[in-house]
Amino acid sequence: MFDLGFSEMLVIALVALVVIGPERLPKVTRTIGTMLGRMQRYVNDVKAEVEREMRLEELKKLQTSVEEQARSIEHSVKSEMDEAEQSLRKIADEAAPEAQTPAPSAPGDESEPSHPGQLELGLGERSAAPKQA
Repeated sequence: MFDLGFSEMLVIALVALVVIGPERLPKVTRTIGTMLGRMQRYVNDVKAEVEREMRLEELKKLQTSVEEQARSIEHSVKSEMDEAEQSLRKIADEAAPEAQTPAPSAPGDESEPSHPGQLELGLGERSAAPKQA
């Protein structure tokens, strides 16, 4: 805090002894020591509070950057999924005319898919036995 050497402190003590007097000097030094202690604690508390606020601000910035990265990853995954879905639909649409071959079938025949292109994608397969709970 203050850069006081031993010789400066000795001079201050001698001046205080002469000015204040030997009877009140112990009480005054205790009061000054108490005040200096309170002041040091107050300064340390303010420093700690400033450090906490700085750390909190850094954490908020980190949280914001992580949220932005998560949103960008989500957006890229979503766009990739949309592109994959579109390409699968395109393949299914291209394969649909090839899968349509005129074959005579009996009414109620469940082996044929209800939508062209489901056979290639495995979406139209149905089990022969119904599931029971």
